[in-house]
Amino acid sequence: MDIAQIQTLLTYASIALITVGIGGAGVVLLRNVQAIARRRSRLAGDIVAAPAPGGGAGFAGGALSEAAGAVKKLGDRIAMQDPAQVNQLKSKLIQAGYYGRDAVTLYLGARTLSLAAATLVVLLLTPWAIRGGGMVVLCMAAVLGVAGIMGPDQVLKQRRQAREIEYREGFPDLLDLLVASVEAGLSLDAAVSRVTEELERRYPNLAVHMRVLTLELRAGRARKDAWAGLADRLGIDEAASLATMLRQAEEMGTSLGETLAVFSDDMRVKRMLRAEEKAMALPAKMMIPLILFIFPCLMGVLIMPAAFNIARTLGGAH
Repeated sequence: MDIAQIQTLLTYASIALITVGIGGAGVVLLRNVQAIARRRSRLAGDIVAAPAPGGGAGFAGGALSEAAGAVKKLGDRIAMQDPAQVNQLKSKLIQAGYYGRDAVTLYLGARTLSLAAATLVVLLLTPWAIRGGGMVVLCMAAVLGVAGIMGPDQVLKQRRQAREIEYREGFPDLLDLLVASVEAGLSLDAAVSRVTEELERRYPNLAVHMRVLTLELRAGRARKDAWAGLADRLGIDEAASLATMLRQAEEMGTSLGETLAVFSDDMRVKRMLRAEEKAMALPAKMMIPLILFIFPCLMGVLIMPAAFNIARTLGGAH
C-alpha cells in the first residue's frame, strides 16, 4: 500500500468520524430537547431560577460557579435518561470519597464533557495527520482520545482502590479497639464513638465512615441497618462479614464481646496471610526486572574483561 492509498484511507476515515460525530451530537441534542419537554410537561409550568446571593464575589468565583452549574445541568439530563446507573454510580463515588449530594450529576457531566473534548481533539488532529503530520500526530490523537474516554473512570477506580487499601489495613485495628472497648464495659454504640476518635489520625478516611455510623446510631437507626450501610459505603468483604455477624449476634442473643474477639482474631490471621502472600509473590515479581536489568549488567561485568583480554591477545598475535 503506497502513500496515496494511505492518505485516501485516512481521508475516508476522517469523513466517517466527522459524520459519526455530527450524528451523535444531533442525537444527544434531540434527547436533551425531549427530556426538557417531558420535564416541563410534568412540572406544568416554567421554573425560573433565583439568582444566587453574593453575585459580586468576584469574576473567578462566578465563572467557576457558572461552569459547575452547567456541568450539573448536563449531568442531570444524563441521569434522567438513564436512572438505573445513578444508584450504582452513587455507591462508587461514596467509596471513592465523594459524599456530596450533587456528586453523581457532576461526575456524569464531567465525563460527558471529557468524551466530547476527546472527540473534538481527534477530529481536529486527523486532518493534520493526513496533510503530513505522520504517526506522531496519530499516536497523540489516540492517546488524547483514550484519556478523554477512559480518564474519569480510571481516576475514580484508582481513588477507590487507594481508599480500599486503607480500609483493609485499618479494619483489624478497628476491631481490636472495639474488642478492648467492649471488654472494658462500654456498649457497642459508645465503643464505636470512642474508637472513631482513635482512628482519626492513622486512618482518617475510615474515621469519616465511622463518624457517619455514629451519627446514624444516635439518630435512632437500627443497628443492623447502620452497620449494613457502613459495609455498603466501605465496599470491602470484612465490613460485610462484620455487619452479618453483628446482626446474627443480636438476633441470637450471643455475647458481643466474645463474638468481636473471635472475629478480630480472624481478621488478624487474614492480615498475616495477606502479608505472607505478598512476600511469597515477591520472587516471581522480581524475576522480570532481574532478567531485563540486573542479569545483563552482571554478564557484562563478568564477560567484558575476558573478552577484552582475548581481543588484546589476538590483536598482539597479528
